[in-house]
Amino acid sequence: MKILITGSEGQVGRCLVKQLHSMKDVEYLALNKDDLDITDRKEVDKTVNEFKPDAIINAAAYTAVDQAEENIELAFSINSDGPKYLAIAANHVGALMLHISTDYVFSGNKEGVYCELDSPSPKNIYGKSKYSGEREVAKHCPRHIILRTSWVFSEYGSNFVKSILRLSKEKDELSIVCDQFGGPTYAGDISNALLVISKSLLVKSNLKKRKTEFGIYHYSGFPHVSWYEFASCIIEGQYAKKETDKEIKIYAISSLEFPTKASRPKNSKLNCLKIEAGFSIKMSDWKKTLNDLNDDMS
Repeated sequence: MKILITGSEGQVGRCLVKQLHSMKDVEYLALNKDDLDITDRKEVDKTVNEFKPDAIINAAAYTAVDQAEENIELAFSINSDGPKYLAIAANHVGALMLHISTDYVFSGNKEGVYCELDSPSPKNIYGKSKYSGEREVAKHCPRHIILRTSWVFSEYGSNFVKSILRLSKEKDELSIVCDQFGGPTYAGDISNALLVISKSLLVKSNLKKRKTEFGIYHYSGFPHVSWYEFASCIIEGQYAKKETDKEIKIYAISSLEFPTKASRPKNSKLNCLKIEAGFSIKMSDWKKTLNDLNDDMS
């Protein structure tokens, strides 16, 4: 099995490389933005045609949510045009296309959890660019999996967990938004889900056992919490591990008290029953992951 990975230096990309490194039955080509500009169609075609992968996992994305409000063209170029070119190339060589998307394709106005059949209605440029990318992938590569996830964190790169740990060392008080809810998701669990799906869809013996269902799947962490509750768990974990004895006060504030350039959805809760039924993949246990990572997050 041959897998091409884009965005190899991002959170999910680095987890994919780490997991694939130990898989002897898989040949992989991991490319970062310097190795492959996914917004250059000729470059994409050349790379895919030469490697001829069985699957392409697109972990590349423009994720600067607030900056996207000003860098509209760049956001759409990376989040929509790039996936389009990858999907076209994947279809040309008969490869499976797996694309990571986001909870931000939804407005966040729904009560309860969002399922795959709910209509997207993004409220910021980032969400609009990612939704556009979803449509391009679906249009140009019938054999596709679009995996929507939320609140990604890991021991790599920049993320909410690392920010809270850094701020807790610099400050005695933190003010965190309490009226936005979602499921924190460990990047390593996302990469594992993508590889489980890839193997399930590419191994012929598996295809004979199950009806292949391409399309959109939701995958995120549980339990659902607010950013305030998430931050509180992060700090409590530091106390439990005795990594700090400094008292840190965390104040709950509304999103109106913490204005940002891009509007965020208040409800990012994803229903993940479809992926569990189709591939036996359970929701990410983010609390266990926080405990297990220990010093890797600092």
